[in-house]
Amino acid sequence: FSISTYNKVWTDAQKALDVQLQREREEFLQPKKDRVEAFKMLATSYLKYMQIFRNLETAHDQLLHRQKRAVFFLVLDGVIGRILEIKKEMVELENSEFHYIDDILADLRLLPEDLEVPIPRYFIKEKLEVLQQREKILDEILLNAELQTQKPLEAKTFAEAVRVIQVAERARQGRRRAAFMKRTYFKEKRQRQTQLRVQIFFFPDDAATCIQKVWRGYIQRKKTEKMREAEMIFLGMVSSANLPPHVKAMSISEMHAGQINSLRGEIQERQEEAFIKDKLRETEGLNIKIALQDQIGQCFIECRHIAGKFPDYPTEEAGGSTALLSQKTPEQVAEELAAKKKALEEKAQKGEKEKEKEKTKGKSPQKESKTVKKEEEEGWKMTPSNFLSMLEEGNSQCKVICQNRDKGWDVLWDHDLELIKEEKREEVEEEIRVQVDELMRRELENLRLAVDGDKSDQQKKGKREKLLSLVPRTIDSLYRELVEEGLLMKAKTVRLCDYIGKFNYVGTALRQQGAEPVPSLADVRQLVALYGILPLGSQTVHEKAPVAKALLLAGPAGVGKKMLVHAICTETGASLFNLSASSIAGKYPGKNGLQMILHMILKVAKQWQPSVVWIGETEKIFLKAVPKAEEETSPKRLVKMLPKFLKALKAQDRVLLVGTTSRPFDANLKPFCKVYQKIILIPRPDYASRFGKRF
Repeated sequence: FSISTYNKVWTDAQKALDVQLQREREEFLQPKKDRVEAFKMLATSYLKYMQIFRNLETAHDQLLHRQKRAVFFLVLDGVIGRILEIKKEMVELENSEFHYIDDILADLRLLPEDLEVPIPRYFIKEKLEVLQQREKILDEILLNAELQTQKPLEAKTFAEAVRVIQVAERARQGRRRAAFMKRTYFKEKRQRQTQLRVQIFFFPDDAATCIQKVWRGYIQRKKTEKMREAEMIFLGMVSSANLPPHVKAMSISEMHAGQINSLRGEIQERQEEAFIKDKLRETEGLNIKIALQDQIGQCFIECRHIAGKFPDYPTEEAGGSTALLSQKTPEQVAEELAAKKKALEEKAQKGEKEKEKEKTKGKSPQKESKTVKKEEEEGWKMTPSNFLSMLEEGNSQCKVICQNRDKGWDVLWDHDLELIKEEKREEVEEEIRVQVDELMRRELENLRLAVDGDKSDQQKKGKREKLLSLVPRTIDSLYRELVEEGLLMKAKTVRLCDYIGKFNYVGTALRQQGAEPVPSLADVRQLVALYGILPLGSQTVHEKAPVAKALLLAGPAGVGKKMLVHAICTETGASLFNLSASSIAGKYPGKNGLQMILHMILKVAKQWQPSVVWIGETEKIFLKAVPKAEEETSPKRLVKMLPKFLKALKAQDRVLLVGTTSRPFDANLKPFCKVYQKIILIPRPDYASRFGKRF
């Protein structure tokens, strides 16, 4: 496709986003008494956002404009977060992770494929070099430790060996026979042609016509073959992943995508080599430096006049002059302290009142029933969103930056000079600020000596802080140890789309008849993308969206639970840690050893995020009674430590705990469900999933 096509995709997505945001302002603010109507409204918004997400991701992947790509991240993160928020509301309304909205799909004239969650390609592309370097380090450690696993050789019986030899020999004889017949055929053909040449003499014009006829036929057959392959790929009847490389190149869209990627790299290199930053430093650097020095000096004088002493200059880690200029005056600080005291007193009074209410709770059940009735009368209302403001801001920025800038192929319009100047000006200001901080620290010391006669002990404090923050083990050494102990694995390259499963086409009809449908593998694929891949791939989404820290994949053996774990790692570039009972058996004994394992995994996982901590056969950790055959492995070591492990994960830590089990009913349910916040049931493949390729 051409750039104009991708620009049109982006324009359509932006218009749809405007309509959806306007719809949310009107409909979502009003409470809904009918839960069925509320769910339909949510499901419709979910489908609309999914279409917007797919179009935005497609346009973003093939975009050259540098400023557009930066703003697209903001909008994409906002759309992903909003999808997760709506999904959370749908789950709370239906009390089920699986939803059947084929009737809404039919009303909107959409296909089941429109429900598929697109995986953003920038999750991997933006950090491809880091992932390649990380994989190289992992391969080196495995090779040095002789931990590279080889495929085991299968021993064959004598009859099987004879059969293999017979098949190979018969095939060899068949090839020899075919080659002999081919040589014989061409030999006879050449003899016939020589006889004809003797009998018939071609004039030059006749010979040229003969050559043209053969060449034109050959070229037309090649063109027809390319057109046929491109049409089959476009119709979805042939997967481009299964085609050989020379046929893949026939796809016009893929050729264009490769051209876009190469052009993007050239344009980014050209922008990096530009001298905009140097010109700004030469023309505006001196003025920025003088203005900053005057501003900091004025701050010194004001603080000395109000507080009676010069302020402490913040360290570079604390922000330097940026933190100093953002500090408030002593009068403002005194007002804030007084306000905090009042707030604490009010909280204490509220706490006492709540305690009194709790004491009288059992005596007044009528009050509780009244509050429940009030909530039912008010109806369902959408919870406040963390992403609507981000979407509106990103959408407005896109309108300012992107409109009226698309000029055909967009190569000459790959960047906006004024926007790049603004970005580079901030970088120049930051560099000059560091230099000014060094000068002003010395000036502050001189002022203290001249006016107060004191020396600052700030340098000594800084040294103490650095000494206290030193860690005896480096991340590289911990990483190496985890790999050598088998607690950090190399994830297999598996895409989520490789997990084949068809859509449930009769889910709504079954529910209308009072029967609960069995989830399809397509539903499982969607939940893994929503709860596992999208939050891990984006830092902003993980910090603001309703995210689960632990995910359980439960299903019978052979349904692809481990495959889904590897797919999460492949799609997000996550590191894979193995915390299964079998992998930690006999390693780091005792309570202190277990704490050390979790500490190492937590530290490396946070540093090398995104990370996935996998626990295979996780029901063994929560067994009520350990069988005698498994007492040596002590599978219940992690029961008390797992909640603490999850508690140590903050919103900014893109670490996901994934458990797999085929016997969840063996576990003690209370601690089991306390750890795993999301449980995905994976059934056996249905008829459509098993034989879908034949349709």
